[in-house]
Amino acid sequence: MVYQEKVRPSVGMWILVVVAALSTALMVMPVWQLGTIILPIVSFVLFAWWLNSLTLTIIVTERQLFVGEAHIDRTFVPSAQAFDGEEARQARGVDLDARAFLKIRPWAKSVVRIELDDASDPTPYWLVSSRHPHKLAAALTS
Repeated sequence: MVYQEKVRPSVGMWILVVVAALSTALMVMPVWQLGTIILPIVSFVLFAWWLNSLTLTIIVTERQLFVGEAHIDRTFVPSAQAFDGEEARQARGVDLDARAFLKIRPWAKSVVRIELDDASDPTPYWLVSSRHPHKLAAALTS
């Protein structure tokens, strides 16, 4: 394994999950007193499971690149470029090709553009969220 990263939800996203779960108590308080305890607990478990399922796993091996459930042979990856800040915002927005494969998460603002060189694939590149975009790009270009 050359590189591995898990892009997990940020603290802010977990705060939103807690607030959403607690707000369910307010919805049932007038009609179900016991529900003000049960519903937030059940809601938190479900929201936490859902949010955790959005964790993005990136693995680069000598031969393949795995991004979530997608994978590609590294022979089809000629280059990769890391984007931070404003460049990342543009890569996710105005500069985005509609044919690109996206694995982006709102809590990880930096992205890596992974160029593809496969005549049988109409996808020009993958755009992947990363907390360490320069390390990921370096692992792909080495």
